[in-house]
Amino acid sequence: DLYHCQIVEGDLAMKIRTYLATGRVGHIQIAGVPQRHEPDLGEINHAYLFALLDELGYSGWIGCEYRPANTQPGGTSAGLGWLKPYL
Repeated sequence: DLYHCQIVEGDLAMKIRTYLATGRVGHIQIAGVPQRHEPDLGEINHAYLFALLDELGYSGWIGCEYRPANTQPGGTSAGLGWLKPYL
């Protein structure tokens, strides 16, 4: 869970390298830090971390668990624009 890892410990790239090397990562979960909104909002550079996951050969699931920041019409759907570069 990269959201909680950043809140508690930080140093996500090194944590990813360390934990993936154990072979015990079932999936990865993301959200924007600190407000737990869309992953493109906040202090985590998800594009960098996704590239690192590719570099390390991670082929598992990446799940999203966040509260949409957009409360206007279209809400959740309007907030999925961050995902387009990764499809």
